[in-house]
Amino acid sequence: MSIAQINISLPDGLKSWIEARVAEGRYSSSSDYVRDLVRREQEAEEKQHLLRAAIEEGRASGISDRTIEDIIADWRKRDGLA
Repeated sequence: MSIAQINISLPDGLKSWIEARVAEGRYSSSSDYVRDLVRREQEAEEKQHLLRAAIEEGRASGISDRTIEDIIADWRKRDGLA
């Protein structure tokens, strides 16, 4: 894996925030902190994409004639709760 370098400018308050996280030992460096933020953003975006896809799949499936009681009973049966 190659490592690219990027330089960013931050207000003093944000820089202090990052330095405090590093000083607490939560991160090994300010770069480690920023990498973690980017990874978390990537993961959140992927989860959001999957959720949107599931919502669209649900919308495309149409309206069910099953009652909520039927759905709950099937769920309980599937999970061994019945």
